[in-house]
Amino acid sequence: MLAAEWQQFSKSTFASGVENAIAKSSSPLGVTSSFQYWDPYPISIVSAKGAWMTDVDGRKLLDLSMGFGAMLAGHLNEEVIAETKTALEGGTLFVTPSPISRDGAERLCKRFGIDQVRFANSGTEATMYAVRTAKAFTGKSAIVKIEGGYHGSYDPLTVSSKPDLKLAGDPEAPNSVSSPGISAGVVFVAPYNNLVALERIFRQNKDSIACFILEPVLENLGIVLPDAGYLAGVRKLCTEYGIVLIFDEVKTGLTAGPQGAAHRIGVQPDLICLAKSIGGGLPLAAFGGKAEIMKVVAENKMAHFGTFNGNPLAMAGLRAMDRLCTVEALAKAEALNIQALARISEIIAEFQIPAHTVGFGVKGCITWSKDPVRNYRDYKKTDLALAELSWLWSMNRGIITPPGLDEQWLISLAHGQKEIDLLVENFRQLAVALRS
Repeated sequence: MLAAEWQQFSKSTFASGVENAIAKSSSPLGVTSSFQYWDPYPISIVSAKGAWMTDVDGRKLLDLSMGFGAMLAGHLNEEVIAETKTALEGGTLFVTPSPISRDGAERLCKRFGIDQVRFANSGTEATMYAVRTAKAFTGKSAIVKIEGGYHGSYDPLTVSSKPDLKLAGDPEAPNSVSSPGISAGVVFVAPYNNLVALERIFRQNKDSIACFILEPVLENLGIVLPDAGYLAGVRKLCTEYGIVLIFDEVKTGLTAGPQGAAHRIGVQPDLICLAKSIGGGLPLAAFGGKAEIMKVVAENKMAHFGTFNGNPLAMAGLRAMDRLCTVEALAKAEALNIQALARISEIIAEFQIPAHTVGFGVKGCITWSKDPVRNYRDYKKTDLALAELSWLWSMNRGIITPPGLDEQWLISLAHGQKEIDLLVENFRQLAVALRS
């Protein structure tokens, strides 16, 4: 089936292949971010509106990636566009303090329940500066992260993001696996959902550890939910050992609910990292948290810079998203997601497919394993060939999801019942084909 689907892909995406071949002359792999590329070539998009995109071959594609959450409001949302046009009338960049950036900071602090915040331009910047802030606050330099956890491209946070199991060592005490060109410093790696292993690392290295950074819900391995009490246990251990707890909510944020995953789960970190969903499709990120920790920024113990930080266009996106992402609006999108998960689960049971669904907020995924995935080692046991087939099957039938085989769909404010029905029927057709 995979071979046939790849043949179909090549037949229906000729113009994307030509575009990629041309782009390779001016950009490595012909893409602007390495994750965008896959063999033999990626789809090239020319426009988008609402929940739909159009590629260079003229195909209409249902977008279930939605920029990993950046397009939570939908493509070209009218309120985001109107707010941005108004901002354009006042200027695109001041590189000075402004009431609009102050207003944006106040909105984020109020929504996410934090004392202070600083703006950045990408998730990588947000996580990098949060870690640096924790180091400056504690006077320590080592960090702890989750095996399989992704937090952007800052050197220490790339450690063991998806390590080769031949190098990863004991599942209970994973090795720290780096890539060429990385200067990571001291990074300890812990398995997710394992408080015993985490406390062992803390106990043995508490004098050197500045912070523990993790996604409260892992969204780089499909969707991996925390065990009951796990995050509360993490909070308790960080407090006990004097270690700054950082939640990376770059991918969760507003996709997890009106006030993010931390509020939804009921565990408050010391620092939080935000991006994607807070900007309405404009480049925007932020890091912030407790005033006593953020004080190191004010004292210049952790200097934070950025020409484009808090620029008027990004603040326009933030204002629009703050108005759009009401409790009611996000509940409606989540209800559609829950419906999709339930209907797909019924198909899985009907056709006895070796898979299960997982959801959190407005995101969902099909995990190609009968057993729950609790950590990176469990994820590595899933059937990635079936994951590839599922992704390619959808792509060939006009539904685009992220190419990583381990990402999730997103039901935005622009999706409706028609889009849910297409998602579910597409999976039913795959199930029929798998059993035929």
